[in-house]
Amino acid sequence: MAKKDIKKQEGISQADLERLELLQRANEKTGKQLTINSETGNLEEFDELRQLVSKDFENPEEKYQLYYGGIRKLLMDFLPKGKDYKQLRDIIYDEKNVFLNLGKKKSDNNGIRKSDGRMTYQPVMNEILDIIINWVGESQNPFDLYRDFYELNEKHGYGHEKYDDSTANVAKAMLSLSQK
Repeated sequence: MAKKDIKKQEGISQADLERLELLQRANEKTGKQLTINSETGNLEEFDELRQLVSKDFENPEEKYQLYYGGIRKLLMDFLPKGKDYKQLRDIIYDEKNVFLNLGKKKSDNNGIRKSDGRMTYQPVMNEILDIIINWVGESQNPFDLYRDFYELNEKHGYGHEKYDDSTANVAKAMLSLSQK
């Protein structure tokens, strides 16, 4: 029987037929595609899901290098050194750590973050490393780096550390002194 005949006999609307077709498609196999083998020219089935599961998402050695050889080293090398600049560095590190910890802050748990930025996802580390590299290549002004980290946390909706009045005023001044 043709679709028209079924429709007339059962009184199924066009919208109902479309829904039925969508339901049938939903039950089809997912994650597989047909591909043409470039060497043989044969049509082959490619299992995307199996390929995805077998990939390494996180590489501990790369993460170590990203964090210690990249992020940490560049910040230690290019942020102002000495006791006089400790508060400035700490505020910048806090903003960096809020991002690396996907929004977890020390101020949320009485001074304990309950997360470790060194174990975050590699794409997150890469994103912050790109910002640091751009900063080193451009201004090397610590206030600009703070603003970049601040804006990054704003973009992702992570918020910021809550400080006592004195430190909060320093952080606010750092934002206003950035040249962006």
